[in-house]
Amino acid sequence: MFSHDPYAALAELRPVAPLELTSLDFAAGGPLPGFAWSSNRSGEDRHPTLEWSDPPAGTLSFAISCLDPDAPTGSGYWHWAAYNLPADLRRLDSGDGTAQSLPDGSVVLPNEARLERYLGAAPPAGTGVHRYFFVVDALDVATLDLDAGATPGVLGFNRHFHTLARGILIGTGDPAER
Repeated sequence: MFSHDPYAALAELRPVAPLELTSLDFAAGGPLPGFAWSSNRSGEDRHPTLEWSDPPAGTLSFAISCLDPDAPTGSGYWHWAAYNLPADLRRLDSGDGTAQSLPDGSVVLPNEARLERYLGAAPPAGTGVHRYFFVVDALDVATLDLDAGATPGVLGFNRHFHTLARGILIGTGDPAER
């Protein structure tokens, strides 16, 4: 639907080192697996398995998110956002993305549906193929101190100033296929 890449714009503001981000469940630029779709679209509301390379020295935690910039909102649609993930983490197996499913100390923020979990893809009919940006940032702080119930946008603002490296993996969702 759109060609805007919000992370390219961020990289122009503040370049960071690359972090390789992959998934066993889908290829970069390819369709999301069925389980990563919303339960109201025959999915399971489970994020795909995500793996990333070793971060640069000085990494003290990670933040992770999933954004659909192609949602017909003018600001995109946040499906998932978590932070304060431990610095020794290199893989998240597929799951619901709740704080209980993540390592101790991790914080999950409410998504656009106000649920503190991963919410699967559900692009509306007539809006074309959507892109889902899974992003892992290596941060130079052990914890980000955000207010309870902060939005993923607030997390994005705060992580921007602490990111040492970033990995981006884009999956697609075609409403015509579900």
